[in-house]
Order: sequence, then structure tokens, then C-alpha cells
Amino acid sequence: MLTHARIPGRVVPFALGVCIAPALAAQKARPDPRLAALDTYIEKTRVEWKVPAIAVAIVKDDSVVFAKGYGTLEIGGSRKTDENTLFAIGSASKAFTTAALGMLVDEGKLRWNDPAMKYLPSLQLPDPWVTRELTVRDLVTHRVGLDRGDALWELTDLSRDEVLRRQRFLGRVASFRAAFGYNNNMFLAAGQIIPAVTDTSWDDFVRTRILEPLGMRRTRTSTKPLASMDNVATPHAIVDDYQVIPVPWHNIDNIAPAGSINSSAIEMAQWMRLQLAGGTYGGKRLIASKTLTELHEPQTVIPREPWLSTLSPVNHQLMIPGSHFSLYGMGWFLQDYRGRKVVIHGGAIDGMRAMVGMVPEERLGVVALTNLNPTSADIAIVFRAFDEYFGGATRDWSHEILQSFKAQITRAVVVRAKAEAQRVAGTSPSLPLEKYVGSYADSAYGAADVKEEGHHLVMRYGTATGDLVHWHYDTFQVQWRRPTRDRSFVTFTIGADGNPASLRTTGIPELQRVKPAERTPSAPR
Repeated sequence: MLTHARIPGRVVPFALGVCIAPALAAQKARPDPRLAALDTYIEKTRVEWKVPAIAVAIVKDDSVVFAKGYGTLEIGGSRKTDENTLFAIGSASKAFTTAALGMLVDEGKLRWNDPAMKYLPSLQLPDPWVTRELTVRDLVTHRVGLDRGDALWELTDLSRDEVLRRQRFLGRVASFRAAFGYNNNMFLAAGQIIPAVTDTSWDDFVRTRILEPLGMRRTRTSTKPLASMDNVATPHAIVDDYQVIPVPWHNIDNIAPAGSINSSAIEMAQWMRLQLAGGTYGGKRLIASKTLTELHEPQTVIPREPWLSTLSPVNHQLMIPGSHFSLYGMGWFLQDYRGRKVVIHGGAIDGMRAMVGMVPEERLGVVALTNLNPTSADIAIVFRAFDEYFGGATRDWSHEILQSFKAQITRAVVVRAKAEAQRVAGTSPSLPLEKYVGSYADSAYGAADVKEEGHHLVMRYGTATGDLVHWHYDTFQVQWRRPTRDRSFVTFTIGADGNPASLRTTGIPELQRVKPAERTPSAPR
């Protein structure tokens, strides 16, 4: 059994019954019952959600008072998780981008309300007026009103610059600055301001100005180095009837400023110390207190209707457990909880979920990293930790959210059954399979290639490949070869000449059939 002395910046384990030097013994505190209760709760939550590995760290009053790993790096494996295990933090990376921009604001190299075009003259949006009025602040507050366009980076290996170039072709979903609309591509644009101003890549700037000063030596801004590193968690996904399987790492360097950082619980604790100490770390100021405060201040209102109501029950609770409102700052979600302001952001990529939550007035921060997606074990742990420190009644967040999660799975089964019931049996495609073969393209999303392999069709879009299984008429079910992608449908439209004219599939607008000579060189292969 281990207990811990609270020493600023680190956790020192003490084995009970072992002689301890007088100087350290004087610092040794009686075991904190809140942490003992939380320790038990985290393992209970891990088991309930079937998460192979979880790592948690807690910062209180500029000290790391808790840091521990649970489970194994891979399901069925023997390698134990600890506070140094690396996980992907996904969109919790966004706050690193806004902090980096804040440092440039401190140096007078840019201002939040500067036009984005001042630094990114090639960035164009569909509306010329919006392009002209777009500010640096707009890029990091999710209020541009543009289609998310996640397929541009998620399903391709397009460069960062090419992803941004294609923003001009995307559709609009809301008026400029009129509504909250989560957008990873705008955070990419924000990150690309850094090389425009400093001649230093986003990756190198974050490393030299944030990670190194905080002693985050194992943290990486890409998945590429992880193959040669030890103590790295394996991503896992849920398939079929809640079967947990390992999945490959997904490199997302092309959207890095929005979500590519990989870190550990103990190193993320240092990041929270910087945030909770008003921009200082180890007595050295890294970012102005005024600038950091502005990152934590409301910029965009997130209404319960329509945005929150469209989320799944799990994510709806994830956003507003016991809260009256939800807002977005710059790289952080903001909400109230039990009378306190919470500064929080989660992250999710293939096989990984993370949550960073802080209560500045309590000088309290909690990070929970997991190697399973989907799960809400991370949010359950963060809010249970808040409850332990706030005192009074505690809630079993894991149990409550898990019930919603299971209900969501049940509803998904019903939806699939309804789709099966609506399937028209005994139909055949309108044309022989070879007639559907070709390229189908869009100015923003590039081309999807349909080929015939054996006796079935295969669709390739960017880095994603799926086998097309006939469903009914000219609709096919796509069975993606990447296990983290849900099955979806492709429907071909037959033109007046009797040949396929276009195809529609989930997450991508209608793609028009093109001749090989009409393909653009930049279309993803």
C-alpha cells in the first residue's frame, strides 16, 4: 500500500512501515480519505466501462497530490499502466494552441481581434465578407458557421495547407458569429498562424515554449515517435455487443493544432499547474496572467437548444452534469458546477478519450486519460473528484452515465432493426457492378474511387477503404476496413443516360461522377 506526501510539482510515494528520513517524514501527511475513496472509485469505473487502461492525476494548490495508473496497456496484456503512460489527449490539445497564441499576444506579435487574413492571406471561406471579417479570436471560439468538414483531415492524408485551402468550398451551417459550431479546421488555421508569425512550426513552438519549460519530456505532438517509445497505451474501440478490441493508432498530424498531442497523467498535471497558477510554473512566468484569464473567459454561448439537445444522452450529460449553462472560451469549455466555475475540455480520437477539468477558485485540477473510445469513464472520474473535494453528497457518475450509455446502445439496436425492416428484399442494382466503377468528386472533399474487386464493389476515399455490400436498389452498405468507423451507406443516383451520375454517403456531400481526365491533382487518393 502506498500513500503520498504532497510536494509542489510531484508525487512522492512512501511505502508504509519503511523508515523515512526526518526531513521527508516531517512533510508526510496523514493519508487523505478523499483520495483513498477516489482510488477505489477509479478502479470501479474502469471495470464498469471495460477500459483497459486509465491514468489519473490531481493538482491541488500547485501540488500534484495524486497520480496513478490502472489496468494494462492492452486488453489481456500484462504491462501495467502508471502515471507516465502515454495516451492521446485529442481535442484537449486545443488549449495548447490558444496558450501558444497567447504567448505571441504577450509579445505584441499579434492581437486576438486582428484579421486572420493578416497572417493567413491564402485562407478563404465561401463568403468573401466572412473571409475579410474573420479574426484570430473567431478561429478559436467555434462561431464561424462553416460546415465542420472533418472528413477532409480524418479520412485523408492531405497536408495542413491543403486542408485549409479547401475551406473555401465547404458549405455554411449558420450565420457568422450567430451560433456555436464546433470546428477543428478553424483551430488548424489558428495553429498555422504560428509559423506565419515566427517561422517555427506549431509542433516546435509548442515543444520549446510549453512542453520543455513544464518538464513534459515524454509528451509528443504526433503519433509518429510513439512506435519507438516505451509505456504507451494501445488504443481500443467497442464493436458489436460491447466487445473491446485493440485498434491501430490514427495519425492526425494534418489537424495537429486541434488534437494531436499525446501525453501522460503526470505531465498533464504540470500543464494544469501552469493554468491554475495564472501562467507561472516553478517561479517562472510563461504566459501573462491577463492573457490566461482571457482564455478562460466566455466567448461563445452554447445553447441547450439546438446544440446540446442534438448530442447523445451520454455526451449531453458530459457537457452539463448539474450545470445551468455552458459556454466556450478559447480552447476551453466553461460551465458552472455546484456554485463553482469549471474550465474543462475533453478529447477523443480513434481508441482514446481524455478529460481535463479545473476549478480555478479551488486551485483544483483533474486529468483522466483512457485508451477506449467510446467511453465516459473519464468524465465520471473528473466530476467524482470534484465532488470529493467540494464535500457533501457524492454522485456515482459512472453508474448514472453508464445507464444512459447502455440505453443509447439499445436505441442504436432499434435503429438498425428499423433500417433492416425498411430494407426491400429481392431487389438488385439497376446496373451491372462494373457500371458503378469510377471516380466521384467534389471540390472540397476530392474524389472517392469505386472499383470492382472479385464479385463486389470497393470504395476508397483518402485513407479509408470500405467494401460495398448490396442493400437494396442502388444503395450499398459500406463495411469499412478501419474498425473504428461505423458502417454507413452509399447510394448511387442514375442519370438520364442510364449511368451512375453521383453518390451520397455519410459525412460527405454528394459526389459527382467524373471522367479520369477531370480529376484534380490535389484530389485525395
